[in-house]
Amino acid sequence: MARTIHHVLFDADGVLQTLPGGWVAALTPYAGDRTAALIDALDVDELPCMTGDADFLPLLAARLEEYAVDVPAEVLFGEVWLRIQVDPTSLALVETMRGQGLGVHLATNQETRRAAHMLSRLGFADLFDECFVSAHMRVAKPAAAYFRQALDVLEADPATVLFVDDLAENVESARAVGLHAEQWHLREGHAALATRLSAYGLATGDLCA
Repeated sequence: MARTIHHVLFDADGVLQTLPGGWVAALTPYAGDRTAALIDALDVDELPCMTGDADFLPLLAARLEEYAVDVPAEVLFGEVWLRIQVDPTSLALVETMRGQGLGVHLATNQETRRAAHMLSRLGFADLFDECFVSAHMRVAKPAAAYFRQALDVLEADPATVLFVDDLAENVESARAVGLHAEQWHLREGHAALATRLSAYGLATGDLCA
């Protein structure tokens, strides 16, 4: 198949990186049997932070007090939210695709502090051509406006853009805007991703074998 894709957008969590053990395992040593309820509450708190409309640390501090977790918010944030494990095969794939002349971009929902860590400390700002961070864009996936804003920056026809994300709602929204989109999670293995990319004429070499 002749390659018609000029740009690839990669989600971060679940596609490029993971939290080792997952959120429940990471927070249980601090919150014990209150962990599930704390996570549910923080999921709600994070929503305005993902669009840059709130600061997450004060919200985290308030929840820790509410759930009797005696750890400073800054400490817990560093030990959990910033304990990111980047997948080397996914990163090598990004570099390989950029080497083929594709525009390869980060497309992630993040609040500002975690985003800053990813862009600077993890090197994502240098790895990708563009970094579409929801808190910077003031809109988050799966909103159609997120994808339209990315297209405007890239000055790209949606039919020339492929989006890879682990969440079905984000994939469906991207497709509705006209992008090609594939759902994939690290736990499926990179061979499955290579198969999906090959349908668009994108080669991964031996990276995803």
